[in-house]
Amino acid sequence: MAYDWISVTTDYGLRDGFVAACHGVIARLAPAVRVIDVTHEVPPQDIRHGAMALAQTAPFLPASVHVAVVDPGVGTARLGVVVVAGEGLLVGPDNGLLLPAAHALGGVRAAYELAEPSLRLPVTSATFHGRDVFAPAAAHLALGVEPSAFGDPVTDLVAMPEPFVAAFPGKLVSEVLTVDHFGNVQLAATPADLELSGLAGAVSVHSERVAVTTVLGRTFADVPAGASVLYTDSAGRLAVAVNGGSAAAVLGLGPAQECTITSSPTAS
Repeated sequence: MAYDWISVTTDYGLRDGFVAACHGVIARLAPAVRVIDVTHEVPPQDIRHGAMALAQTAPFLPASVHVAVVDPGVGTARLGVVVVAGEGLLVGPDNGLLLPAAHALGGVRAAYELAEPSLRLPVTSATFHGRDVFAPAAAHLALGVEPSAFGDPVTDLVAMPEPFVAAFPGKLVSEVLTVDHFGNVQLAATPADLELSGLAGAVSVHSERVAVTTVLGRTFADVPAGASVLYTDSAGRLAVAVNGGSAAAVLGLGPAQECTITSSPTAS
């Protein structure tokens, strides 16, 4: 099956020419295929952030080959893979980065190692597989090359540990998944977890540094400027925001840290 679109997600940033090189390889091999950049501002080596960015975006893109490169193990024994999902293909390192998006696209149907030399660049750098391995693979897949042509099946794909969430009566503890450009703090917990805790109305959101009284709301403007709100974000996760400010800065929270939500002492 051929694809008209390739999406690209990386931690390369835009200061250097890394993204352009990947685009250029795709354009040289598959000039009619269009490219959508999901993001290149994943925090360096933050595999979970990259996985969440792609998983929360891919279902809204056209049927695509999705390339994702957040690859602190580049040049090691970690595999490069193509994952066949229900609604697209995913290309990248086998380090847990691709699986959340594969599940969001209908689940893993098969996976293959990117081992075929003729389907990568003739000279492969030990430190730039995005350009030399993953971008060529995506271009060939978009042109209709079968995933099985790349190498042996992979049946034990690497998965990231599940993020920590624990709901108790009157208390919810959750790992932070991501912090976005605005400083909104996305939690691993969902509204169902909040319901299990029985929390409602005003709550306290705790980090190791501070506790902030927070209103349960629907959107940012449900609280005055400078106040915080706990809401359900566009990915269906609980998130903390400060109206007109940065919840991450106020709470001192970042990815992989724990956030605790309890009843507010000021709640009636």
